[in-house]
Amino acid sequence: MAKAGISLWHIASLNVQRRAALLSSDHALNWKGSIYILEVAMKKAAVPVGLLLPKVLEAEAERCECLTWLDTQAPSSVVYVSFGSECFLSRKQIAELANGLEASQVRFLWVLRFHRYSDSNSAEHVEEEARVRAFFLIMENKRWRQSSAAMMQDVHLPMRSLELKNSTPVDEIKKLTLITAIKTPYLPDGRFDLEAYDSLIHMQIQNGVEGIIVGGTTGEGQLMSWDEHIMLIGHTVNCFGDAIKVIGNTGSNSTREAIHATEQGFAVGMHASLHINPYYGKTSLEGLALHFKSVICMGPTIIYNVPGRTGQDIPPIVIQGFSNSPNFAGVKECVGNDRVKIYTENGMAVWSGNDDQCHDARWDYGAKGVISVTSNLVPGLMHDLVFNGKDESLNKKLLPLMNWLFCEPNPIGLNTALAQLGVIRPIFRLPYAPLPLDKRMEFFNIVNNIGRENFIGDKDVKVLENDDFIVLGRY
Repeated sequence: MAKAGISLWHIASLNVQRRAALLSSDHALNWKGSIYILEVAMKKAAVPVGLLLPKVLEAEAERCECLTWLDTQAPSSVVYVSFGSECFLSRKQIAELANGLEASQVRFLWVLRFHRYSDSNSAEHVEEEARVRAFFLIMENKRWRQSSAAMMQDVHLPMRSLELKNSTPVDEIKKLTLITAIKTPYLPDGRFDLEAYDSLIHMQIQNGVEGIIVGGTTGEGQLMSWDEHIMLIGHTVNCFGDAIKVIGNTGSNSTREAIHATEQGFAVGMHASLHINPYYGKTSLEGLALHFKSVICMGPTIIYNVPGRTGQDIPPIVIQGFSNSPNFAGVKECVGNDRVKIYTENGMAVWSGNDDQCHDARWDYGAKGVISVTSNLVPGLMHDLVFNGKDESLNKKLLPLMNWLFCEPNPIGLNTALAQLGVIRPIFRLPYAPLPLDKRMEFFNIVNNIGRENFIGDKDVKVLENDDFIVLGRY
């Protein structure tokens, strides 16, 4: 049986002549299954809109529904009248049904038309339903009223593709265990060194890493322009998207920027997005929820909680509010394993954001895995740590490296280590600067203790001199 689809028809989008014809007092709206959305201008006393609807329904007695949202203090009231039958009502006729309401007080803002599709799962039907859901979501506020400066507020629709190739089921993200927050290497002038970047990702794939975070804190997304950021996501998807899941860090402390970057990230093919809570200019719990709600509709999303960087914890009550969202993949949690346990006991996917706690998080607290910095250097050993069962000996072996990596704020240690291993050029974008000589000596010894063969690259580890490093303030 054919099922109804719904389309949204915005009167303000019509050309001048068509709009004038439609809004004339004697013009009839003549479509099957129309939904009238009217603005009724109010005078001193409230117009008896309640008397309007029963009469309209009586005139169109077949299958129908109605809803009024009336604010008697507002200069106007928005009225919704939904019909399942064929309608021939003009603005003038509606006014007459309202006991003397003048036709000039009635304005058609929107008309929603029902169409019929033989396949309710068709792309057209799905898109039509999505547009109407988006419309009524915006209209949820019962005190909404029409702006005098516009025919109708814009309805925000996500900029998205419905192509299957450009869509990743959220369950595929939830299955990931080892995700590397990948480093972004640079050329001497500060541009991306894509050859070195590609080599780093090849080594991740070869060692069993399942996903990468592009442009995260470790990848220095905070030092990128959005053009650079989205380009790098697109490059990564284009080159490696068939072999590894690409998770773009498109979060921001500006909701507007987060929306824009996330739309673009999914448009260029990223499989999921990583979103941090607004940092520095912190917000309320309601603001946190609304911020994440603005982006989670676009595709699989991991929420990232790292109070040490943002200055604000995302409490479980906020995270749990998204647990039933079809796009909620899980949480990258840096508060600790007690917090991890709260989420895993409620069936949520959680990735430890702390390398030194990830072994216990995985095997004692139920975490799905880790989003790791250390795996940039020893992806094979990190794979063993989270895939091969509890291994206190391996965890103890890796702890000196993990602690060294975070002796200064990440990614300073990682950048220094990768340069010492000879897999990237020793180039830093300020405000990051290389670790001092004594720390570089310490890393040299750590590599020899763990075994050079366990680290990426095939060059001998070096200490490097201070003059070997290039530190860029302009790039």
